[in-house]
Amino acid sequence: MKLFSFFALCFVYLFTLSNSFSQTNNDFKETESYEKVAQNFDNYFNNSDYDSIFEMFSYGMKKAMPLEETRLFLKNSYQQTGKIIKREFSRYEKGSYAVYKTKFEKGTAALNISVDNQGKINGLFIKPYEEITEIPTPERNQTKLILPFEGKWTVTWGGDTEKQNYHVESQSQKNAFDFLIMKNGKTYTTNAEKNEDYYAFGQEIFAPCDGEIVLSVDGIKDNKVGEVNNQFITGNTVILKTENNEYLFFAHLKQNSIKVKEGQKVKQGDRLALCGNSGHSTEPHLHFHIQNTENSNQATGIKCYFDKIIVDGKEKTDYSPIQNEVIEYSK
Repeated sequence: MKLFSFFALCFVYLFTLSNSFSQTNNDFKETESYEKVAQNFDNYFNNSDYDSIFEMFSYGMKKAMPLEETRLFLKNSYQQTGKIIKREFSRYEKGSYAVYKTKFEKGTAALNISVDNQGKINGLFIKPYEEITEIPTPERNQTKLILPFEGKWTVTWGGDTEKQNYHVESQSQKNAFDFLIMKNGKTYTTNAEKNEDYYAFGQEIFAPCDGEIVLSVDGIKDNKVGEVNNQFITGNTVILKTENNEYLFFAHLKQNSIKVKEGQKVKQGDRLALCGNSGHSTEPHLHFHIQNTENSNQATGIKCYFDKIIVDGKEKTDYSPIQNEVIEYSK
């Protein structure tokens, strides 16, 4: 039996990539806080106790969906779906939405719930349930890549071990790099009080290969040195899709510097943006990694090899740099 057509309650927009850059990516494990909220929602929904569901909302949700509107919506939803018979956690999507495969009396749908740090619902909607298919993940990139910058840069995080690269704990960015520029053992000039004091800030970032821009996020302020933005973890961001369906991820870019738009085709060497200090970043640097799908909450990281680069003064081909190496583009 087909269930009701798609309908949505309302939800407070949450930055899609935030959670994946702040913690280990456990997209297929339900947390205790979500489990408790979902169980309470089941009980209240099945007993038509809509006021109690409203009290589970965050302040923002209550403003967006006042009590009378909440009552009306949930009542109409109940009439279309009937009671919840069985609910099974599936995965996380859009940064923090728990997706539950839910069997109602009148059919099966996806119940999506987002919970804030206080255990309050700040996002809720129901839609047709879609099974996810496992995406085969290559061990390494198949597309030949050049470095995304010119000049000498230092690999501050990179490699396969936790000591070399703290990113290894994350499923989507386990092979990520953090790049910055160092001179005489320092990443900055003068007293390092401003972003402009850092060598990497404002440096041009280029496309390592031909491809299509599938995500372009701009307009997020660069942080003051030493501060971080935990609301938009990746900051200004570009994702470039290669012809081999690899997704090149560039984060912490400079505010208002992105020169490409979603859907735009680019060539190797085209300028994408400038290096910045936006998002969860304490100083100007470039975060770069490759993943096997656009959605970081479902992605697996792909190890990145550059076609031809100079490493500590020596030319290397098909090489993946590691922590503390100084690298530059080899023509």
